[in-house]
Amino acid sequence: MDGARVWAVSDLHVAHPDNRAIVERLRPVHRDDWLLVAGDVGEMFEDVVAALELLAGRFAKVIWTPGNHELWTHPKDPVTLRGEHRYLGLVERCRALGVVTPEDGYPVWTGEGGPAVIAPLFVLYDYTFMPPGARDTAEGLAIAEAAGIVCTDQYLLHPDPYPSREDWCRTRVAYTEHRLADLDPAVPTVLVNHYPLVRTPTRILRYPEFAQWCGTEATADWHKRFNATDMVYGHLHIPRRTVYDNVRFTEVSLGYPREWSQRPPVDPLRQILPTPPPQPTAPSTSGEAAGS
Repeated sequence: MDGARVWAVSDLHVAHPDNRAIVERLRPVHRDDWLLVAGDVGEMFEDVVAALELLAGRFAKVIWTPGNHELWTHPKDPVTLRGEHRYLGLVERCRALGVVTPEDGYPVWTGEGGPAVIAPLFVLYDYTFMPPGARDTAEGLAIAEAAGIVCTDQYLLHPDPYPSREDWCRTRVAYTEHRLADLDPAVPTVLVNHYPLVRTPTRILRYPEFAQWCGTEATADWHKRFNATDMVYGHLHIPRRTVYDNVRFTEVSLGYPREWSQRPPVDPLRQILPTPPPQPTAPSTSGEAAGS
């Protein structure tokens, strides 16, 4: 490999010692490599900052978007910021490290496979990926609770100062959509979000009720509208590459040790640009368990 590449990873969950050891081994192949980090670095504020600082010291550019775990206000975390204030606190620390966030200008990759606008997104979820039979959010959550599937977000991810997570999501969707609409439509994009922008990847979750915490129907056409060549996401803990509407969707999750230890050993970094040759992926049913 001669030229620089854009790599991606997510769901590093550095609270697990085995995962932390993997993060400590992550290194670029070329001095000009970029790294996309699609959320869930960790739960503790300073753990997230420390991991991003390590990676920012190795890769030419690191681009981060938050997952749900970064937004948790964990009872053991000395940093007690909640909701949007927690997110903006992480943004501030990232900027001090030179890490690009969803609040910054979208960088343009001009290396092999470019030009391409790399757009880190933060749009949350609004429970619109409802389970069959649910007519509204309340019914969807009741169905999930009856099945024993309740995401820890319900207890630790606070929407402050918004009335609800749905309201926070709507605000983020409107803000992000406006920014994407201002891009040059002739330049391809790589859209990076913790959650998939369409519901289809959630169809193989072991616990289908969990899909409610996995995205929003409001972004279902963004990969087509905004000239995406790849939609990079995590959260589901089912690393694979699929294609919808001729657009690649690449899940780049590392996941928990109990998950990745059951797979054949692979490099957790996934190449995004230039486009790698097609490789077979096993669409195994898995995903985050209840309480994640």
